Amino acid sequence: MSIGFKEYNLENNDENTPTMNQTMQPVMRLLFMAYILFFITSCKPIDPLNSAPNIDPNKKEIVFVTHNGPSTYYLDNESQPAGMEYDLAVLFVKEYFPGYEARFLLVNSISDVIPSLLKGKAHIAAANLSITDMRKHLVLFSSAYQETQQQLIFNNEVNKKPKGVSGLYDKKITVPKGTSYAERLAEIQKEHTALKWSSISQTNTESLLEEVSDGLLDFTVADNHLAALMQNYHPNLEVAMPLGPTDQIAWAMSKNTDPQLLIKMNDFFAKIKKNGTLRNILDRHYGHNKRLNTLDVTTFLKRINTLLPKYIHLFKQAQDITGLDWRFLAAVSYRESHWDTYNTSPTNVRGLMMLTESTADLMGVTDRLDPKQSIPAGAKYLLKLRDTVPERIPEPDRTYMALAAYNIGYAHVEDARVLAKRLKLNPDSWADVKKTLVLLKNPDYYTTLKYGYASGGAPVIFVESVRSYQRILERYQPSHNLDNNTFKIALVN
Repeated sequence: MSIGFKEYNLENNDENTPTMNQTMQPVMRLLFMAYILFFITSCKPIDPLNSAPNIDPNKKEIVFVTHNGPSTYYLDNESQPAGMEYDLAVLFVKEYFPGYEARFLLVNSISDVIPSLLKGKAHIAAANLSITDMRKHLVLFSSAYQETQQQLIFNNEVNKKPKGVSGLYDKKITVPKGTSYAERLAEIQKEHTALKWSSISQTNTESLLEEVSDGLLDFTVADNHLAALMQNYHPNLEVAMPLGPTDQIAWAMSKNTDPQLLIKMNDFFAKIKKNGTLRNILDRHYGHNKRLNTLDVTTFLKRINTLLPKYIHLFKQAQDITGLDWRFLAAVSYRESHWDTYNTSPTNVRGLMMLTESTADLMGVTDRLDPKQSIPAGAKYLLKLRDTVPERIPEPDRTYMALAAYNIGYAHVEDARVLAKRLKLNPDSWADVKKTLVLLKNPDYYTTLKYGYASGGAPVIFVESVRSYQRILERYQPSHNLDNNTFKIALVN
């Protein structure tokens, strides 16, 4: 509530404004002071720096403040919103505010997130925020939904791995302003006073990691899940050391917000932890990040420039036929054959898409070593497998299971789903099915299943590798004629 002082200011008169009767002014002042005293004693004090917007039933929206980043909110290859925080926010609003929409306020950097929240511009901060002592003085946090470890990152082509914090005294460390990294470095500096570091505004961790990769910066700090993701694009990035204990990530809200909102947030996170939804979302965004090693990424980046140009038109033609993103198909092909058209396995699986004889016959392929036959056949077979997976399974899990079937056979994937149900896991969730796939080599389990033994770890590695390769291709290669009639596989969000 605010008082219009221009309207009620009794002393703001000029020559053109009639003055009050002098005998009435003391009475009016007393009445005015009585009103102020009543307001102060009967209402909660309002902190202008910690205000909170009401949830307006007329607008029917819950506003989340966040910032652009691969672990928060971004636009994917089809210019659609994506990201870990985006997925969680949309699901929260859908389940706890039916008929409402999640609206996102994007700020320039993480240092702007909490100030925007405290100024009443949003209901919730969903921005990969770590719970810190300093932040707890400003906002209320929900229960944590993710654990992360701060890591010091360097370029292994420019610097040597430091031996402890003392090895950093002559190095340049920079982090984004207002982050938990800055708080952690300040704590470490109390013991290591010679440590020098700086924080800058209007930047983000992803940009600073790229500067480290380019040799422009000695060190920066990143959460382990973001560091692992960026290593897939910049293989010269390496972890120097963990910084302090693990952090807890949570949502935040103003201390003046209706406490029922906090209750709903905590109930939401408890629910999705219990039913496996959170595990599935985490796997969808981060489950593949650590699958590739430095050599894998370095080799792949080189072959994007040397081998891929020979076949890129064929992958795009296969997309035109099937609607499957050409970068997805190229990632599958690379994982299968490393784009070697003459590749042949000991089991006589051959060609760019490594087709078996039976699959080649099914898809009408006469020469598996001919890329013009192999690539479209492999694409159509993947689409066939995807259509075999039950429609109720949502994307991208449905495609993950089709990929696993491409590697190990659909029958074994079905066995893994049956086993998941027996073990009280979700047979429609890839995060759960990949746990049971690896059990197919265990006689305690495979002897009870219809199709028996299988090396179930192989399809898990296959799927996660394809996801990583596709994400790299999406970063460096443009899409091809995607329109509203093209099936868009969101393997990585």
